Amino acid sequence: MGLLDTILGRSKPVRPDLDQLFAVPSAALTLRAATGLTPTGLGSVCFAGVEGSAFARVRQDVRELLDADAGRGGVPVEFSRDAYGYTWLLARRPPEDTAALVNDLHAVNTLLQDGGFGPQLLCSLVAFRDGDGRALALVYLYKRGTFYPFAPVPGGAEKRDNRLELEVRAALGDDLRVEQDLSRWFPVWGAPGL
Repeated sequence: MGLLDTILGRSKPVRPDLDQLFAVPSAALTLRAATGLTPTGLGSVCFAGVEGSAFARVRQDVRELLDADAGRGGVPVEFSRDAYGYTWLLARRPPEDTAALVNDLHAVNTLLQDGGFGPQLLCSLVAFRDGDGRALALVYLYKRGTFYPFAPVPGGAEKRDNRLELEVRAALGDDLRVEQDLSRWFPVWGAPGL
């Protein structure tokens, strides 16, 4: 970073640290104890769609990697596109196997990054629920290398449970690198798995 960048207030972007995802299983234990939220076994990766044979090849590699256990009773990975044109990949694992789910999400992010599509990666999320029907996603922001909680209010209206989000932030401050800038806690309405 040069002097001009300092004067103009520009900063270097944080280098993504995909290994931060491996902290989610232990954070899930903290989350259960603090809030009663438990993993659902669903996780998603969101990325900007790209056309071309190189991206199609990486997408096929992702599908083959995650669908490898489908013949042994595993659930195939699902791709979908949201209203904004972003592509979502939904991975499923048993709710008690958060570590395997995180491995899947890490593998997808790594394949896309190593294939040269890191700039298209937006976020990954792991879904949680409690007995009262509250939902929560721990969202990993690829470009920031941080997590934030997203808690939609049950019922389908696009409203957030800010109290729960702040409660989760306080509970997980020692477990995850939580995004400090609340303006970056973007809603992920309709995210697959949530």
